[in-house]
Amino acid sequence: MSSTQEVTNIRQGLSTRESRLLSRLAAEGHQIISIDDIEATLGVASNTAREIASRLAEKGWLDRLLPGRYLIIPLAAGEEAVYTTHEYLIASHVAEPMYIGYYSALSHHGLTEQVPRTVYVVTPTRAQSREIHGVPYRVATVTQRKFFGYEPTSIEGTVVNVADLEKTLVDCADHPEYCGGIRELATAMVAVDNQDCSWATVGEYLQRLDNGAATKRIVYVADELGIDLPTRKTLVESFTSGYSLLDPTRNKQGTYNSEYRLRINVDPGTLGPTES
Repeated sequence: MSSTQEVTNIRQGLSTRESRLLSRLAAEGHQIISIDDIEATLGVASNTAREIASRLAEKGWLDRLLPGRYLIIPLAAGEEAVYTTHEYLIASHVAEPMYIGYYSALSHHGLTEQVPRTVYVVTPTRAQSREIHGVPYRVATVTQRKFFGYEPTSIEGTVVNVADLEKTLVDCADHPEYCGGIRELATAMVAVDNQDCSWATVGEYLQRLDNGAATKRIVYVADELGIDLPTRKTLVESFTSGYSLLDPTRNKQGTYNSEYRLRINVDPGTLGPTES
């Protein structure tokens, strides 16, 4: 996926200092920079760096994404500065620390046929959901205990943290509303079963997450799909006593299943792969 910025004004020329700044930052592989980067590169004070960033934005060489964060518009973008960059690079600046999760991680790993428009950013810190270049960035704030299971991934030469296969499943079971619902989770579980996914690790992650609803959903869907969970017995023993909705994105009508301590509000027959 990528986001496109369109600037209608023709770009203005650069001063020697501005040209030196952009050349150095580009040579170091920067696409998105901060005021601190300008300070360090030019050896100027913070207020001067902010003035330089503001002028470069007015001239069409920088695009302000977030407070103190700018996208460099390269020379190759042309006079009208029409430029495209990857959303995940922008997402890495929406919160810190962070990782790409939920529906976005499903898409990254090729576990869904859907193309989610929203980019899901997982962080243990406070950050605001926002829209940048027409793309919604949804911030999901989790406890520090749940902030694990991600891996550094190269996106256009820049490292961005993305949930690994196993954590993607566990996170989606924890919050089906962030991945399109339980059917998307079931589709993903079928897909990862043909990839290098460790179901033992899924079990470990579920125990570490310590969320009863997520554990019940994974076990139920795995049983429906005929997936052998090596830690199934331990996971079943950890079931909480209360009943959880199988799919919190759907209405609350459904039958109570005492074996899984779930309210089954989705037709189980729709969870498996469809016949071609």
